[in-house]
Amino acid sequence: MKYYIIAGEASGDLHGSNLIKELKKLDDAADIRCWGGDLMQHAGAHLVKHYRDLAFMGFIEVAKNLGTILKNLKFCKEDILQFKPDALILIDYPGFNLRIAKWAKQQGLKVIYYISPQVWAWKENRVKQMKKDIDKMIIIIPFEKEYFKDKWSWDVEYVGHPLAAEIENQKSKIINHKFSEKPIVALLPGSRKQEIAKKLPIMLEASKFFPGHQFIVAEAPSVEDEFYINFTKSYSNVSAVKNQTYNLLSQAQAAAVTSGTATLETALFGVPEVVCYKGSPISYQIAKRVIKVKYISLVNLIMDKLVVKELIQNELTVDNLKHELHELITNKERINEIKKDYAELRALLSEGGNASAKAAKSIVQFLSQ
Repeated sequence: MKYYIIAGEASGDLHGSNLIKELKKLDDAADIRCWGGDLMQHAGAHLVKHYRDLAFMGFIEVAKNLGTILKNLKFCKEDILQFKPDALILIDYPGFNLRIAKWAKQQGLKVIYYISPQVWAWKENRVKQMKKDIDKMIIIIPFEKEYFKDKWSWDVEYVGHPLAAEIENQKSKIINHKFSEKPIVALLPGSRKQEIAKKLPIMLEASKFFPGHQFIVAEAPSVEDEFYINFTKSYSNVSAVKNQTYNLLSQAQAAAVTSGTATLETALFGVPEVVCYKGSPISYQIAKRVIKVKYISLVNLIMDKLVVKELIQNELTVDNLKHELHELITNKERINEIKKDYAELRALLSEGGNASAKAAKSIVQFLSQ
């Protein structure tokens, strides 16, 4: 069968790559064309456009780049029509993918959505249109099944979270090349330049208060080393690694992490973390008015309680971050409490085994009906 898969960011590239590997196990003749990144390409898909060219974050940034986004939409539709896939598989990335879903349904294509947009957080009214445009919805966050069923009378399929199996798999492969003789604090400032530029300087300033620790920045694969060097060059106890985030987390004592999938990855490695978010002032004020959730980190959302501290916008200061990191390094009672919650989280997300394999099986069965 022919599959056209669209992912628009680093986490989608990871989940898309694992889905591609599992699809190829089930379908020897799988012909896959994708928008994504290096991981999806290495998994065997033909990469049409890299997510680094699609990563616009925040209301203001999207408005500034509207022309580029519209050109990408036009090109994507033309490419899909030329390829004539048996199925269109959309991975998260809702601003783009929901527009493609609506158009694809009108073209008579089978539309499968893997990893739902977080409609329970904002733009909830999109669900009405999603039900019309999406033939099969596969979700990875436990509470979403009940949300869609009870509130929208929509039967969706929960397959578990793909990160649970991915990280267990990666743990067994990690070669522990020791990054430092000092205890390590991992810094995960995000995957887009604009978010890195807002958060990394604060993280680096906090490092000055922990001379006995080595602070190591996990560089995003799509961002050049020089970009980070401009920030890190004047800090004596700071270094960086690229394409070794999991190895870094396996050695870290604590971490400062940008909100997003990385908060979940850090938790699944059992590393006490503080979650950091800072956007442009206008984007943040808009978001504050439209987003309806108690927490911003996936760890807290899934557990439905404050497992890890969140420093959001004006709360993300050097002093606050210094205080939180000190707690995560020295407060044994708090560390033990966090790790106990992490164990519950891991069990919840591992229900039913390998999520990528379950999703691939579900897709192939659905298309063969």
